[in-house]
Amino acid sequence: MNKNTICLWYDRDAEAAAHFYARTFPDSSVGRVCRAPSDFPGGKAGQVLTVEFTVCGVPCLGLNGGNVFQHNEAFSFQIATDDQEETDRYWNAIVENGGSESECGWCKDKWGLSWQITPRVLTEAINAGGEIARRAFAAMMEMRKIDVARIEAAVRGGSSC
Repeated sequence: MNKNTICLWYDRDAEAAAHFYARTFPDSSVGRVCRAPSDFPGGKAGQVLTVEFTVCGVPCLGLNGGNVFQHNEAFSFQIATDDQEETDRYWNAIVENGGSESECGWCKDKWGLSWQITPRVLTEAINAGGEIARRAFAAMMEMRKIDVARIEAAVRGGSSC
């Protein structure tokens, strides 16, 4: 086991979530699936209790703990993308698999986990500071899924229209 692993609480679908992440993101996989040795709050003996998985190289543990706790935006995965095609691929995979859109490059998967699908051009523009950062940030604030061409136009000081 890794020294530090992110533990994500699921109602009962940790294994399904892990397999979805492994199919969707590079450097992602599903590892050991452990079943409960006895009944537990929210589950019965023999049901999946934990699932070890990796998302983009980050080790995680999915815990089927019942409906006691819910995911919220205080935790999210931020996935850096290189272009619009990659941005669209991840965004669409999450949203079209029962997820939902949010603002500024954020979306939620069907299990309620938040994702930031963030093109590198946006991060670089904001890190540049000054007027470039202001224009890129203002453009982002009007978006749901990030539009790379509009961010690039904002960085240049123009409009993509």
